Amino acid sequence: MSDQREVSPKTAYAALSDRFRRASLIGDALGILDWDQATTMPEGSADGRAEQIATLSVMRHELLVDPSVGENLQAVQGVSADSWEAANLREMQRGYAYAAAVPSDLVEAAARANTVCEIQWRQARAEGDFASLVPALQTVLGIVGEVAAARADAFSLDPYDALLDEFEAGTRVAQLEPLFGTLVRDLPGFVEDVLEHQKLRPEPVFPDGPFPVATQRALATELMEALGFDFEAGRLDISHHPFCGGAAGDVRITTRYNEENFTESLMGVLHETGHALYEAGLPEPWRYQPVGKALGMAIHESQSLLVEMQVSRSRPFLEFALPLMQAVFGGQGPAWNVENFYRLYTHVERGFIRVDADEVTYPLHVVLRYRLERALLSGDLPLADLPGAWNDGMHDLLGITPPDDSLGCLQDVHWPSGAFGYFPTYTLGAMAAAQLYGAAQRDLPNLNEDISAGRMLSLIDWLRIHVHGQGSFRTAEDLLTAATGQPLNPQIFLNHLRNRYLGDG
Repeated sequence: MSDQREVSPKTAYAALSDRFRRASLIGDALGILDWDQATTMPEGSADGRAEQIATLSVMRHELLVDPSVGENLQAVQGVSADSWEAANLREMQRGYAYAAAVPSDLVEAAARANTVCEIQWRQARAEGDFASLVPALQTVLGIVGEVAAARADAFSLDPYDALLDEFEAGTRVAQLEPLFGTLVRDLPGFVEDVLEHQKLRPEPVFPDGPFPVATQRALATELMEALGFDFEAGRLDISHHPFCGGAAGDVRITTRYNEENFTESLMGVLHETGHALYEAGLPEPWRYQPVGKALGMAIHESQSLLVEMQVSRSRPFLEFALPLMQAVFGGQGPAWNVENFYRLYTHVERGFIRVDADEVTYPLHVVLRYRLERALLSGDLPLADLPGAWNDGMHDLLGITPPDDSLGCLQDVHWPSGAFGYFPTYTLGAMAAAQLYGAAQRDLPNLNEDISAGRMLSLIDWLRIHVHGQGSFRTAEDLLTAATGQPLNPQIFLNHLRNRYLGDG
């Protein structure tokens, strides 16, 4: 062990900053490799890519668990309690503790298994062949269980709580159970009420296609730019599952296209643009430090859902966007008016695919995945029984049964890529999105007029100040309280649903 008596706080902090900077840059390289793997990598390169990702993952891990990190964290003194440096040290301590809880060989095994399984998932999903994915997914699940156990032991947590905590610090099953219990109790009846209410309105008319991919991309690009996406520091590409990735200063989003329904891709693009704007708006001076990173996935999902659900499905946004849609697609006739598109974008329907789900049914998709991944992790649900359990859960929660596994348990990339514990952040994010957007409307009385005129920057600037530019300086609860006046309040989200889907919102 080094002689800490000779290490000044300033020297220790500089050493930590340099080490975390290097780890961040390796993370950026991994982000580009992940993007390439999902978009352009030849299938024959899969084995080599798995080795590259595993090697870089171990390098990053070993940077963070070096004994000098713990020593320097102990040596740093005298930082103001409310400074960015203090917050950075808090996040460094968390990063170090999380890394130190898991041995390097497990990190390497996880990175390799996740990469292999994700690549195999693409073919399994295309063919609806869950059985072909079971061996690889079983390996991933076993490693996830080992990681969860290691972190649970280190932090005295339940294993699933340890997975939740990775994606949203402080989130626990004890919080989710009553929340999700309320959703399961109330939402099915609410869905019925909304479906009945919809019958009082004219049935929405979907415009006739086809809608060429190139034209869809042109429209998506125009709307992304209107929202502030910088194509000099980002890209839009195609992948099997929409995502936002890349690196700091190089934000890359993807979508998938359906030539018979351009709204599926467009809403996916707008969702990922919300993620991208958050990444692009993180505090520049702290780009490669922990405090400069996004604040957990619930806040991240709040930004994507704020853009997709709160803004892009609103009448003011359609007043701006519909003329652009008509121009690129040559749209004419009764389908191409704001009220019809509003009915399309707020249409509630029990569907199989989570990413295409409406706001009302979406939380039930999340509850299903939450229940299943807990059962998988605990061993109560054998992996081979997942398709049947999925179909039973869909029937219980939404009253529908997928006809095949491509529309069922194979539809998401999360589990093949090892992301167990992620799904609850979607619903937490939807709640935070409603709360943040309500606060923005309160603070910006002309917001609807700005949006209908295509002036999005007033909203984006508000988000830059209250969310994006905060990085990880505050906890999620403190960030929401500072921005909205209160911590997360699920009632705001439920009120939003009632207003939009049973009122005239």
